[in-house]
Amino acid sequence: MIKELEKYFLQIRPLDEHAMEMSRVCWSNVAKPLNSLGALEEDIVKMAGIYKTSNVEIGKRALVIMCGDNGVVEEGVTQTGMEVTAVVTENMTHGNSSVCMMAERAGVDVFPVDIGVARELSSGDRYPLLRKKIAYGTRNFYREPAMTREEAICGIETGILIVERLASEGYSLIATGEMGIGNTTTSSAVTSMLLKKAPELLTGRGAGLSDEGLKRKLKVIKEAVKTYEPLCRDGVDILSKVGGFDIAGLTGIFLGGAVYRIPILVDGFISAAAALTAERIYPGCRQFMLASHVSAEPAGRLLLDELGLSPLIQAGLCLGEGSGAVAAVPLLDMAADIYQKMSSFEDIKIEKYKPMGGG
Repeated sequence: MIKELEKYFLQIRPLDEHAMEMSRVCWSNVAKPLNSLGALEEDIVKMAGIYKTSNVEIGKRALVIMCGDNGVVEEGVTQTGMEVTAVVTENMTHGNSSVCMMAERAGVDVFPVDIGVARELSSGDRYPLLRKKIAYGTRNFYREPAMTREEAICGIETGILIVERLASEGYSLIATGEMGIGNTTTSSAVTSMLLKKAPELLTGRGAGLSDEGLKRKLKVIKEAVKTYEPLCRDGVDILSKVGGFDIAGLTGIFLGGAVYRIPILVDGFISAAAALTAERIYPGCRQFMLASHVSAEPAGRLLLDELGLSPLIQAGLCLGEGSGAVAAVPLLDMAADIYQKMSSFEDIKIEKYKPMGGG
């Protein structure tokens, strides 16, 4: 156990099996074919286990967007420059980004977090910025480790403390998002080391790299993995060597979900890389995660399979920012409405469906 985070991990308890069983009984009484809502039913059951009650009601919901810059952008691994991170982060505070518009429709409160953007930021009043800057971007991991171990732990703890705050404010569902030019490069490197798979199997074009750009990106990741993998003894080491502040913060959000018993929605590739990092740091915290969608990035499906999570959406999304996680919230709302409000078989006086054996 990581000493600096032990005080949080000691609070984690497993899902409540009794509440989950009662939730399954509730679903079996809803006047519809058994298991016909698939992963939506499974997620409501999981939420019962997290909340420790079969009375699953989705109340206040938040999107936490971890924003940070990545020094590896210096190596030409992105189509745009590092300055874009700051511009988009500031736009988020004004509600002027794709995910903010989606969040407004879905009734999700947005919390942009400056955990490591490369300049000071102004804040709008639509979604005020949470100022948690650890440094002005990470270092270039092609030349040196991205962070110190202490910085990585600070990033993780930042995420845990944000969940603590949201829990105290009555939030009961948290979606994860990120903004950081270069973070598909960091995520590919992190994922390669977590899964022990070749970067070629995991690395995509991000926000639209050319063939030449993809070759540069792969070269950088492959050399970094070769250099740092022998030096890493745990998930924190992997984060510190090739990760980003956004991934570290999201790792803390996933761990915080287990600590404070709030379901956390995994977004796309970057978010899923953080989710698996959290699971490697504290095995079992994946029980508190819900998968929103399958990212179009090559590693998207591999990460969810490794976490044992079933996605709700398969739509080729790769926007980031938490867009897939927010898109899943209305689906969960619909499922919760059916679960809570729909007539039972007894209400409408027809015989219940019975589980049928295969043949």
